[in-house]
Amino acid sequence: MEYDNSVKNRVKRIEGQLRGILRMMDENKDCKEVITQLSATRSAIDRTIGVVVSSNLVECVQNAEAKGTDTESLVKEAVNLLVKSR
Repeated sequence: MEYDNSVKNRVKRIEGQLRGILRMMDENKDCKEVITQLSATRSAIDRTIGVVVSSNLVECVQNAEAKGTDTESLVKEAVNLLVKSR
């Protein structure tokens, strides 16, 4: 699967958030502020996982349909990936 720039940009933003959290810890910021940023980062990661799985699923289903292959197993695998990521 090829990852487009929008997905890569999401990961770069997450990287920036994590660096910001480390900076907050070095500056001994309040626990609530750090937890808030950690939660925001986790949400961003969850959304990115969803984008990657859904994009991959669309690509795999299109390829399977072109080959006349059953797509049900692909959908189940995608759902399992999402469940495991939680």
